[in-house]
Order: sequence, then structure tokens, then C-alpha cells
Amino acid sequence: MSGEVVVVGGGVAGLTTAVVLAESGWSVRVWSREPAERTCSAVAGALWWPYRVEPEELVGDWSLDSLRVYEELARTPEDTGVRLVAGVMAGTTPAGLGAWGAGVAGLTDGSDGLRAVLPLIDMPAHLRYLRRRLEAAGGVVEQRGVTRLAEAAPSPGHAVVNCTGMGARELVPDGGVRPVRGQLVVVENPGVEEWYVGATGGADSVYLFPQPYGLVLGGTAQEDQWGQEPDPAVARAIVERCARVRPEVAGAKMLEHRVGLRPARDGGVRLEAERLSSGGLCVHNYGHGGAGVTVAWGCAREAARLVGAVRGGGPGWARGGGAGGGAAPGRLLGYRTFG
Repeated sequence: MSGEVVVVGGGVAGLTTAVVLAESGWSVRVWSREPAERTCSAVAGALWWPYRVEPEELVGDWSLDSLRVYEELARTPEDTGVRLVAGVMAGTTPAGLGAWGAGVAGLTDGSDGLRAVLPLIDMPAHLRYLRRRLEAAGGVVEQRGVTRLAEAAPSPGHAVVNCTGMGARELVPDGGVRPVRGQLVVVENPGVEEWYVGATGGADSVYLFPQPYGLVLGGTAQEDQWGQEPDPAVARAIVERCARVRPEVAGAKMLEHRVGLRPARDGGVRLEAERLSSGGLCVHNYGHGGAGVTVAWGCAREAARLVGAVRGGGPGWARGGGAGGGAAPGRLLGYRTFG
């Protein structure tokens, strides 16, 4: 029995999970239908904040676990793409947050909303960092599609981690996976140094994220919308909403339009182990909604823990319901599972 694990999915969830596994001693290959720069993750804004993700009672710990990692990565932003940036969450107070709010240092209740210093992540740069880190740990990224999870875990001696996001709708299949369409605009930054997020409740929101490549303006959260072409009317409305907050944005030069489909899931994140019909082990890690970056490290560590628990705590199968335990195909294994 080898210690190889295949991670299916090359976005932030897949690459982060692969890094955790590889740095824990597993031989890891990532299979991704698209290169990282063409995944939904590359489109993200991307501010650390638990947004459009469930279950609420678990998301806090996953988010805080990830926050601690990003705080460390922010020490070398030129390498990791992670910076700590001050900003305002309008219409929010510390008292209105979940229990996880107590784990975020420096939150203050200002006249314009909740002020905080949070990780703001340049996703194209961060995805490149994750790939470099994975390769440094011996992992390999392969561009290839998958039609069945058993392709990646064809026998009881193999394991696969399913980080396919929207792809899980057809691959698992899981009809509870649904798109939440997000559109944003990138303009030349006219001097905005702090991030800003307006009250988020409907399909239209307001946010401004200063990134090294420009100022990201958003956005939308259109449920069950599949279109991936930018809508010019939506783009104009985004700029108009953001200009009400920062008027100088109105005349900024347009650089880019972006559209991404957030992989929401009825019931929230699916993070659990399952035996496939092939006898191979599958750990699901998908359904992160609008918080894939926010929960990436927490979920990755839990997914790696599940792989290790079933396969005996490290590369190779051993105790604890492993390959010889006779778990029935398709049965959820008896470990801490969510979903």
C-alpha cells in the first residue's frame, strides 16, 4: 500500500489541501481540469471573512485556523500574495458576529462600521505560491479531467480528496451544489488604501479591495445563475454603487471584468470520508460557498486528518477502519465527519 493521495481540483481548496498532505509526508498528485489561474479561486476578491458559508457552528473554527496561517504568510506578501490591510465592514458591529469574532484581534466599533485589519489576498499570486510550496514538498500538479472519483482511487490501496467545487455537482453527483454568480470589476486604483465592504444581504453588494494589480470593485451574489460572461449593465451598476462610497472611483480606468461561480451547497460544506465502490477512500472537501479562501486551511487540515485517521495516521493504511476493515462501498466511515 503506497502513501499516495490524489487531490481532485486545482483551486484554493485543492492546492491548500495538497500542501497540507504533502507537508505531512504523503505523496500527492493534484488533478485539475483547468490550470489554477482559470479556476473560480483566481477570480476572488479576496478578503478573509466568513461569507455565505455553512454550517455556522463549524465555520468559525475553520476560519480562525485559516486566519492564523494567513497572518503568518502576510510576513512575506511579495512571496505569498497575502497582506494585512485595514478596512471597514459597514453596518456590522462586534456584537453582531458569531462566536468566532472573539478570535479576531483588533476589531473596533467605529462610526462607519466595524473596523478591522484582515488578510487581503492577491489570489493569482497566492495560487502560484501554493503550487510552488506543493512542488517543494514533492507534490505534482497534472492538468487532467476526471469523470469518476474511482479513477483517482481505483482500489482499496488508494485515496482521493474531492475538492472540485462546482464540479462536484456532476462528479459525485451532488445536486445540492449550486452556483452563486459573482461579477466584479478591476480598475486602476485612484488612491484607495483601505478595503471597504457595504452591508451584504441581497444579490447586489458593495466592496472595494485594493490589490497590487488594481482596485477590485464588487459585486453580485446571484443564486442559481450559470452565466460566466460579464454583463456590461451589471458592471456599470457595480461602479456606480462603489462610487457612492468613493467618488474618485467613477473616473478610474477600467482594467478587467471578472465572473466566478461560488460553489454553494445545500447544507453547507461537505467534509467527510466515504468508501468508494472501488474500495478506495474518498474524503470530500467541497461546498465552501463564498468563503473558500477564508476556510481553506482549516478545511484542508481536517481533510488531511480524515485521510490519516482512515489510513492509520500517516502514509500507508494501518488501523482505525482502514482498507482491511471491510467498510461497505459508499458507506460513510466512522470518523468525525460533516455534511
